[in-house]
Amino acid sequence: MTNSNSENPKVYPFSLLTDFDVHLFKAGKHFKLYEKLGSHVVENEGKKGTHFAVWAPNAEELTVIGDFNGWDKLSHHLMPRWDHSGIWEGWIPDLQNGEIYKYAIKTKSGEWLEKADPYALMWEHPPRTGSVIWDTYYEWEDKEWLTKRGKHNALDSAFSVYEVHLGSWKRDPSDNDRRLTYREIARDLVPYVKELGFTHVEFMPVMQHPYEPSWGYQITGFYAATRQFGSPQDLMYLIEELHKNDIGVILDWVPSHFPGDAHGIFRFDGTALYEHENPFEGYHPDWKSYIFNYGRFEIRSFLISNALFWLDRYHVDGLRVDAVASMLYRDYSRKEGEWIPNQYGGRENLEVISLLKELNEEVYKQFPDTQTIAEESTAFPGVSRPTFNGGLGFGMKWMMGWMNDTLAYFERDPAFRKHHQNDITFSTVYGFSENFMLPLSHDEVVYGKGSLLSKMPGDEWQQFANLRLLYIYMFTHPGAKLIFMGGEFGQRAEWNFKYSLDWHETNNPLNKGVSSLIKALNSVYRTEDALTQYQFEEKGFGWLDTLDHENSVLYYRRISEKEQIYIVLNMTPVPRPNYKLGVPKSGTYAELVNTDNSEYGGTNVKNEDLKAKKEPMHGMDYSISMNLPPLGGIIFKMKK
Repeated sequence: MTNSNSENPKVYPFSLLTDFDVHLFKAGKHFKLYEKLGSHVVENEGKKGTHFAVWAPNAEELTVIGDFNGWDKLSHHLMPRWDHSGIWEGWIPDLQNGEIYKYAIKTKSGEWLEKADPYALMWEHPPRTGSVIWDTYYEWEDKEWLTKRGKHNALDSAFSVYEVHLGSWKRDPSDNDRRLTYREIARDLVPYVKELGFTHVEFMPVMQHPYEPSWGYQITGFYAATRQFGSPQDLMYLIEELHKNDIGVILDWVPSHFPGDAHGIFRFDGTALYEHENPFEGYHPDWKSYIFNYGRFEIRSFLISNALFWLDRYHVDGLRVDAVASMLYRDYSRKEGEWIPNQYGGRENLEVISLLKELNEEVYKQFPDTQTIAEESTAFPGVSRPTFNGGLGFGMKWMMGWMNDTLAYFERDPAFRKHHQNDITFSTVYGFSENFMLPLSHDEVVYGKGSLLSKMPGDEWQQFANLRLLYIYMFTHPGAKLIFMGGEFGQRAEWNFKYSLDWHETNNPLNKGVSSLIKALNSVYRTEDALTQYQFEEKGFGWLDTLDHENSVLYYRRISEKEQIYIVLNMTPVPRPNYKLGVPKSGTYAELVNTDNSEYGGTNVKNEDLKAKKEPMHGMDYSISMNLPPLGGIIFKMKK
């Protein structure tokens, strides 16, 4: 074991990086940086130790500090590479998994900074901020899932997502302050999600973050699973258990900003390295955080590598990309004079557009059976359209317009809904311009907005009936589905990240009824091709009657190649006996789901088999007479 630096015999000049690695990194084309940068336990001439590599081009000196050297910043110096890449590296013998470390970085002004490793695979438990030497080795047992997940993630399959905040889904019943571990969560979450019939779970950010009230959206450790709930391998176990039960896993991914914590990537080497120097480009006024310099090639390598890392090492099945709108527009949340136009004088961030296209191309190239989903709240064109057609290349986009219009409609007193029928039907005017996901997410049940249930008007029974009506409308509207935890049983209180969900409410009959309905809707969504085959295409949907404003009744159908199903919604608490509905053929029609059934908490206004009569209605030759329940929705189809 030779050491070319006689003044520093504690660190040896060993490298995992090839010249080609460096070339790709500097060109913004290295998409597996997690294999090269950071800390990795490797052998050097038969002896185990750890290779460190970190990008800090403006540093004057850079050392590794930790318990192993008493946090002495002058003890273990890394060496800058000869190629002017800005990468410092070296190999330290005897350091193995579990060692805590940071980088001590001397800036050009002579100041010493102590920074955690941007590529660390594990960190200390907050509030401690050290990096931990670790690996992501795991004996995966989810091969069966991986071989078939392409079908589960396909755009013509049911895609019903249960959104979860790991720190507050469930806590220790005897001590609310104790969060469950990844493995403890697996024990309860997996059978629960499977019983309700959701196809996917989406975890709010699981990456290392220092400030719990940020819910994980202010990330400092982009390559590390948060230590709040255990080790990386513990999170892998949770994901594996979901996979073994045919449940896909989506992670929230946040490339839109990062916090200014002193130990993080902010001014990492004393300069604006990851962010822009100019606050009009590099500071986010809404979140008091910092914006990546998306045009810098090394940052592109960092971000795309990070997205692929979670798909590769953690076997996740999709990424929901947070706050895409804030990335796309240079003037987002900025007043006139507080933003810098692009090279053509426009407001679009051309570097971001290029980055997102390349990100999606690389994801679908390397992991073609996964999905990327954009939280994008504007009318930016082609978010979920292929890049070869000029789109950004995402698989899906959150339908924020549907969410806003739908909740505004359902919050109205039913007596006034007849004046707003067009508000709720408007979504299908633009509903096929993207591959839309319908989100009833965490954002709708915080900051005084109340829970979904509390948004509903009327007395307790009417609130629950309205919520059931909202869900049947959601599950029969074109698009994928997403419900935030607690909504599936109609929690009364709005979400609070400090506490467990109100699980005691699941013993109440009305809450149980909501859960039973969600289970039934997920089952129908999974089994009826008419709800999935063309769920993102106009030919899969058709209005049959939107004009009965006076009764606030809507009637529509969902269509597949082989059959159709029909949906009728009564948006008022007034029952409508013998309500006439057009159907295309003679025969007998039967209910698939009726939100007013007593098992869901309803009044049990049901319909037995309905025989069609030769009486034209709604442009069709036949019709049936149906009893419409109060604040109720019915899915029905022709019996074979």
